[in-house]
Amino acid sequence: MTKVTKVTRPAKPAKAAETSGQATPIPPDLLALRERIDGIDRHIQQLIAERAQFANQVGKAKGKLAAAVDYYRPEREAQVLRRVVDRNDGPLNDEVLVRLFREIMSACLAQQEPLKIGYLGPEGTHSQQAVYKHFGHSIHGLPLSSIEEVFQEVEAGHADFGVVPVENSTQGTIQSTLDMFLTSKLKICGEVELRVHQHLLSRSGRIEDIERVYSHAQSFAQCKAWLRQYLPKAEKIAVGSNAEAARRARSADDAAAIAGISAASVYGLKSIAGPIEDRPDNTTRFLVLGRELFPTSGNDRTSLLVFIKDQPGALHHVLAPFARHGLSMNRIESRPGHTGLWQYAFFIDVGGHIHDEAMRRALDELDEYAQEVKVLGSYPVAIA
Repeated sequence: MTKVTKVTRPAKPAKAAETSGQATPIPPDLLALRERIDGIDRHIQQLIAERAQFANQVGKAKGKLAAAVDYYRPEREAQVLRRVVDRNDGPLNDEVLVRLFREIMSACLAQQEPLKIGYLGPEGTHSQQAVYKHFGHSIHGLPLSSIEEVFQEVEAGHADFGVVPVENSTQGTIQSTLDMFLTSKLKICGEVELRVHQHLLSRSGRIEDIERVYSHAQSFAQCKAWLRQYLPKAEKIAVGSNAEAARRARSADDAAAIAGISAASVYGLKSIAGPIEDRPDNTTRFLVLGRELFPTSGNDRTSLLVFIKDQPGALHHVLAPFARHGLSMNRIESRPGHTGLWQYAFFIDVGGHIHDEAMRRALDELDEYAQEVKVLGSYPVAIA
């Protein structure tokens, strides 16, 4: 008798399972757009490579120079970026396009050797953000412990350039930066305007845990209304930088820091709230420090340090030449001059470059009434 074996057939899968592994057909119009984008990407990459090759040739044309700093031309970069803004018809805004081109130029320059940039550290500070905004990411950052150390490292040649804060739109001047110019031989060769957003960061991410808050004194001042409303009883402890505040806050659940959001990822913190600054247009201006003056870019600012003679109408006589020669004064700030009791120096920002004819004539007239005039720098006005 022949044994019959029953064949068991697999159950028919459900309809949903039948189609679960199948790719959804791509509409022809979408496929064509993607292919077009891929082609544009290839073309962009080819053009970037071509630009990098020409940048290499420019470096060779300059001859054998000592270091990367000798290849860097801030006035040339400013001219390139202004043309980017002038050409922009959207849809990307000026700030985005400037950032893209800044990174391309940064990468091309770094083929020779990355620039060494000193800034107020540690990592995660707004000063570091200002460095990246001005120089791009293809640099070697040197986080330093104080504004004074940034000046010292650039003066000694250990850093090619330095970036330091000089004023905030809501809290005014950073006096320690101005005081360094009284004795430093460094020159201002650039400026950066950075929109500053503050966040409350902590290890736990719960505001109810917070008993003390660390931050820089400037940031406390920028967020005082928010702190008064949401953390009126918390102890406020001022430290040297917001990154230092974040570093301290990561060690306890009852501590928080006021800092930029980038500090959260650097120090493993969570954002409780932000932005928490009292004014939405909160902006800090930074100065780029170097060891020499650079040629005009076509849209520049000149910073002067003027020691005036003690006589009636002295300040009027100092300012009048700028008005006579059609030069716009952007800023004036007085500080003790360190030259004698009740002697003051004036920090003055004027539109134009030191090599402009109108500026030279104004300074010639200024010599008659000023005890000393020190040119701190002529540099491109901040872009986007």
